[in-house]
Amino acid sequence: MFTIANRLFDVRISATEQPELWHPAVRFYEVRDHNDERVAQFYLDPFARQKKRGGAWMDVCTNRLTSRRRRQLPTAYLVCNFTPPIEGLPTLLTHDEVQTLFHEFGHGLHHMLTRVDYPAVAGINGVAWDAVELPSQFLENWCWEREALDLFAFHWETGEPLPQSLYERLRSARHFQTALQTVRQLEFALFDFRLHLEYAPEQGARVAELLEEIRSDISPIRPPAFNRFANGFSHIFAGGYAAGYYSYKWAELLSADAFSLFEERGVLDPASGRAFREHILEKGGSEDPMSLYIAFRGREPRIEALLRQAGIEDAKAA
Repeated sequence: MFTIANRLFDVRISATEQPELWHPAVRFYEVRDHNDERVAQFYLDPFARQKKRGGAWMDVCTNRLTSRRRRQLPTAYLVCNFTPPIEGLPTLLTHDEVQTLFHEFGHGLHHMLTRVDYPAVAGINGVAWDAVELPSQFLENWCWEREALDLFAFHWETGEPLPQSLYERLRSARHFQTALQTVRQLEFALFDFRLHLEYAPEQGARVAELLEEIRSDISPIRPPAFNRFANGFSHIFAGGYAAGYYSYKWAELLSADAFSLFEERGVLDPASGRAFREHILEKGGSEDPMSLYIAFRGREPRIEALLRQAGIEDAKAA
């Protein structure tokens, strides 16, 4: 992961001594630029342990700040809950876990490689809700590419690289039921949009009725009558995604379209990596996300790359 970031974004990431860490499994890293100047730092806390919160996330320790009085480096912490090493054996990550690590590191790079000196719009701060997942989902793409996997995916005992037959099965599994998953996300996003857009006090929310209308229009598989999905849709009722659930699919589109530049020029093309760093990672929330994306890609995002990644044929191209 670090090797890929080093090649793409012209940085050098290395572990460093930090004697005051609160747990021996936590590691402290420095990020340096091509001039060997330290530009950021982060903590990596990868393993599960008792009383540790579940899940995986990246968050901010300190923001980038430059003033007449001081210069503060951006510092992040990346937290996961992988199985820790046992009895001298190494931790072996599943492919899903590798994706999780890359995802959170994408958020970390967005925070750490910013060149904005005002904390309110530096790094991940101030980034529009439907653009903040672009760097994280974007970095996940390298988990599926042979050229990238060959940098780290070796048999832990023999050092043998990932067999081609296993790699092809991995790629095939990526497309399993992707069309149904896409429709499912569209159902959730439409429900979220219409619930907020069409609310009328005299009618009430019409939660169940509205969801049933949407399912009648687009869902090929209908849940049983006793299903009460909406009652537990915490993302929009208690998770901060109200009227914004669409951002999940939108971020996938941005990610796929951005990565298509690397598919055209080379998975580890440093010029494309520097362009992504300059126009996306360094700018944080200081400019309109679409303007930044166009500056990087040379155009607005298109859907074709997302359909190709999902194994869904474009009807116009068929």
